Formats: sequence, structure tokens, C-alpha cells
Amino acid sequence: MTDLKSTERFSDRVADYVRFRPDYPQAMLQWLQSEFGVTPHWLVADIGAGTGISSKLFLDGGYHVIAVEPNAPMRAAAESWLGDDERFKAVDGRATATGLDDASVDLIVVAQAFHWFDQEATRAEFQRILRPGGLAAIIWNSRRLVGTPFLEGYEALLKQYGTDYTSVAERYGDEPTLRAWFGEGYLGMGRFDHGQRLDYESLSGRLLSSSYAPREGHPNHAPMMQALRELFDRCAVGGRIGFDYDTVIYVGQLS
Repeated sequence: MTDLKSTERFSDRVADYVRFRPDYPQAMLQWLQSEFGVTPHWLVADIGAGTGISSKLFLDGGYHVIAVEPNAPMRAAAESWLGDDERFKAVDGRATATGLDDASVDLIVVAQAFHWFDQEATRAEFQRILRPGGLAAIIWNSRRLVGTPFLEGYEALLKQYGTDYTSVAERYGDEPTLRAWFGEGYLGMGRFDHGQRLDYESLSGRLLSSSYAPREGHPNHAPMMQALRELFDRCAVGGRIGFDYDTVIYVGQLS
């Protein structure tokens, strides 16, 4: 993350982030391995690693991971969760100033954080730290906006009560944006079904982990939570709702 506002905007949401944010599908890692020859011998730099959710995917796959994260509470959460694994290391750094050595990593992963970065300065830094032939992978769990009454009601709730939801949502990259960012090194994209089955406690925690969800004390907080309760009660089946995503990954080189 780049500016102070973006690096600190999740500081008061770390507990909810750790407990309720989704992980990433194993199928995506398998695709990276089969399509691009990525192996556990590759050193991974997880940039904007947050609480370590994306790092955990690669650790479980047998990789060594350096998590680069400027937000101290999020980095501490990652260290608490993953620090006992000798293949994991967390460092204080930014996308534009990782502190990593030249040509020192094989794969750069950015999961969920790319839209906060200064993209041109980030590209230069990624070029510096990637080894020749190394890859960068930009990943999002993209929440589905339509398809079920819950998904459509949740999107309407965010538009009504979110503090800066629309402006944040507009920052997420699409394929033309990422193709342009990679330039001639763009290699392709993958898309994978993913989702969570959430009870009401988990759903409310998932909502409050979002940077645009007003916190307690904000005038929108109580009506937002009331609307969430009503939406859950209308849509839940067996005490849970489906929170569905498309996990999207863009891969390329940065020569």
C-alpha cells in the first residue's frame, strides 16, 4: 500500500479481517503451477500481504514466502498466525519500497491490495526485485454482485450505507487495466469459483472487515447492521448464506 490513508485504513479491522475474510482456492495455485511452471522452489514475495491469508496458500503449497506489509497491526497478525513456520518471514515495506534485494524473488503475489498501489512506481519496484524470468500475479476475490437475492441485497446495502464504497469498488482492476500494466509481458488470466458459507456472526464480521463499512458510532452503522440482519433472515438457508466470489488472477513478466 502506498499513502498513509491506504496503509492505515484497516488498522481497526484486523480482528475481523483475520477471522472472516475469505482465503484463496487451491485450484488457482495448481493453475499457476501447471500453466506457468511455478514450483515450490520459487521464492514468493507477497506484497501488501495483510494478515497473511494469501501467504498461507503458498506456505501450504510448500513455498518459502516473504510477506511485505506496511500496516503494523496487520503484519503482527500475520506473524502471530504464520510466524512459527520457518519458511515464512514478514517485513515492513511498501509496494514501492519493499526493502528486498535486486533480482531476489521468483514470484510476486499481490492479493486484494493492488488497487491501493501507485501502479507506475510499483511496476518499477517489482522489476527491480524480480529475477530474470520471474512472474508477477495480481489476484482478487471479486464478490459476485448478482445471481441470488442475498448477493443483490448485499450490494444494495453497501451502496446505501458504505462510507466510500463506490469509489473503492471503482479502483479494482479489470483485464484491460492489468494487460496495460503488464505491457508486452502479459501472459494471461485465470478465473475460479470460490465462496464462503456464513452464519450471521461471520457475515457481520465479513462486512465490518471492509474499509468502507462504517464502524460503531458512525450514523450509518446501526441502520446498516439492522439492514444486514433483515437481509440475512430473508435469505438464509439452514442458518447460512452463500457469499460467492470469482477469484481472478492476472499473470505476467515485467521485463
